[in-house]
Amino acid sequence: MKVIVGIGKGVGAVVGAVLLLFVLSEVSPIYDFRVPEPFQGPDIFNPYRNLHDSLTGADSQAATLWKRAVFHTHTRVKGPWPLNECRYWPAHVDSVYRTFGYEIITFSNHNEIISHPYDTALQVNVYEHGYNLFKYHKCVFGSPSVIHFDNMLPVLASQKQFQLDYLGRTSDFIQMNHPFRTFCTTPDVMRKLSGYELIELDSGVSVENEYWDWALGAGHYSFALANDDLHYPDRSDRIAVRCNFLHCPSGRYEDIKACLLGGCFYAMRVPDYGNGDWAEKHARNRCLPSITDIGLKDSTIFMTLSVPADSIRVIGRDHSRLALAVDTDTMAYTLPANEPYARLCAWFPGGEVIYTNAFARYDASLASDPFNNAPQPVNVPLTILYNLLVLCLSAGLVWLLVKLFRL
Repeated sequence: MKVIVGIGKGVGAVVGAVLLLFVLSEVSPIYDFRVPEPFQGPDIFNPYRNLHDSLTGADSQAATLWKRAVFHTHTRVKGPWPLNECRYWPAHVDSVYRTFGYEIITFSNHNEIISHPYDTALQVNVYEHGYNLFKYHKCVFGSPSVIHFDNMLPVLASQKQFQLDYLGRTSDFIQMNHPFRTFCTTPDVMRKLSGYELIELDSGVSVENEYWDWALGAGHYSFALANDDLHYPDRSDRIAVRCNFLHCPSGRYEDIKACLLGGCFYAMRVPDYGNGDWAEKHARNRCLPSITDIGLKDSTIFMTLSVPADSIRVIGRDHSRLALAVDTDTMAYTLPANEPYARLCAWFPGGEVIYTNAFARYDASLASDPFNNAPQPVNVPLTILYNLLVLCLSAGLVWLLVKLFRL
């Protein structure tokens, strides 16, 4: 009987300690989120404004600036197998990607910054933040060290905002990862959150990316990346199926940073060519359709592709279709004065999809871009009450644990 009681106390202590950890991790400010305001102003932000600066030289030289990139990958790390989300070391993951034509590969393991396996000049400090059970993950770029604190059950939009705020204090920029697969990421939440510069598209579950439009429609501007979120470089359906093309001179961090914060890039979904036939997959990844020109003239957004697309769609607020062109390699769309933004999406016969960054309205006399980086206001009384509740629940759990051991 004493043994059974002892085992029961041990199990109870473990469960109680885990619950205490979860409750304590729920501390957070409570925000009075700004009322969503669609983009407005007499000017249109062109994320590809730097592209035509480079086209003043030789076209062939400008073309070499497009570099295929992936920013969300997992590799083997030091430690026992349960701590690893991939069987392969960074050097192997890098080498496999390069066979498909990727020139920029970064390693974003959970809560760990990985050193570049062979070239310190290509080091990019990035890690995926998040232990929580809701898969609310962020890629944190440019931070000198990992921030380990996390809300284990980030139910509230305020908790999600809190994480973006404190991660942003020590980083250069943040990517919100796979929001479609994140529990409790509703349209209302996306219309509230700010403080991230990038959003991850096309999780494999949905190719519509309506969550990006929920945020854009509320006036929260961000650029968009598509990444493999790689765990299995030995499986053809998991690697080289999402990528980005950056118009930048090198794979050094300062060039990557300038490009990702400037917007001169586009995201892409790529089929698993050959369905396991690696030779076909490699060959067809070397001749992907591409954007050959894109930009803004007056109020007209234009794009030219290397090959005709089945359709080119202009997407706007509330994920509405503003315009459609079929069987063409060109698109031109004049943004009406009452439309806050537009982005282009090209669907190709082979199953490839290209996503551009959004052209958004703003006032160039007041700001250089449509980003609103002003902090979300904190409701001080609600913050005090909420965190007192967290402390009271924590004290109650401690009291129960003490009572358990006195029995």
